[in-house]
Amino acid sequence: MNHFQGKTAFITGASRGIGLAIGLRLAQEGANVVIAAKTTEPHPKLPGTIYTAAAEIEAAGGKALPLIVDVREESQVYSAVEEAVRVFGGIDILVNNASAIQLTPTLMTDMKRYDLMHQINTRGTFLTSKACLPHLLKASNPHVLNLSPPLNMESRWFAPHVAYTMAKFGMSMCVLGMAAEFKKQGVAFNALWPRTAIATAAVRNLLGGEQSIQKCRKPEIMADAAYTVFSKNSRECTGNFFIDEDVLRESGVTNFDRYKYTEVNDNELLPDFFI
Repeated sequence: MNHFQGKTAFITGASRGIGLAIGLRLAQEGANVVIAAKTTEPHPKLPGTIYTAAAEIEAAGGKALPLIVDVREESQVYSAVEEAVRVFGGIDILVNNASAIQLTPTLMTDMKRYDLMHQINTRGTFLTSKACLPHLLKASNPHVLNLSPPLNMESRWFAPHVAYTMAKFGMSMCVLGMAAEFKKQGVAFNALWPRTAIATAAVRNLLGGEQSIQKCRKPEIMADAAYTVFSKNSRECTGNFFIDEDVLRESGVTNFDRYKYTEVNDNELLPDFFI
């Protein structure tokens, strides 16, 4: 039986990478996937648009609704949520995946980039959660998953790129606060973060290129971990800062080789930030 047949997932930044991988995993179970992202025209360095993502979701067995959404724009977020509910009847899952990254020290961070990271990461997550909540509150097993790190308050995670760390930890603070705020109503809020670097366009373009990609895991590990979280009872599974590998180990996975981008030894895999 497909757990997610007819369930609707609203995923920000789902035109590529981890967001798309989570959408595809849910689509295999017959879910409806709302691709809420900005990319409508192909980008020279970033593969995928909301339309190519929609085609992949449909091919995987789900129903897709590609919507042009910049999570910085309140009206676009609310319009997309309304359209999702109009087409699919409700929202069961929200994945706050849209994110901006720039790993620069304080003097090298211009305020335009600072604002972009805070508007997309922290504010975008808060806004999209707020917009989806009236519908999540009506769902039978509602889950919100923020792709953000454990709140690890050590200076080593702040010193090299304090602006980015603050913006990502803002997403994690939404988990901490909203999990407690909506616990009685049964809406789950959890965070998911990878143990290793994940092979995405961000790594290829910003974080070391092809050399780094060789030492990454594929986005599918995050998708399988997210799927495992969504399969849990929302009333019993909330307020957690999950790590992909740990989630899968707990569900019985022992061999992670299939998630490697290339055949490297485990000790060669790049660890992710904040862990």
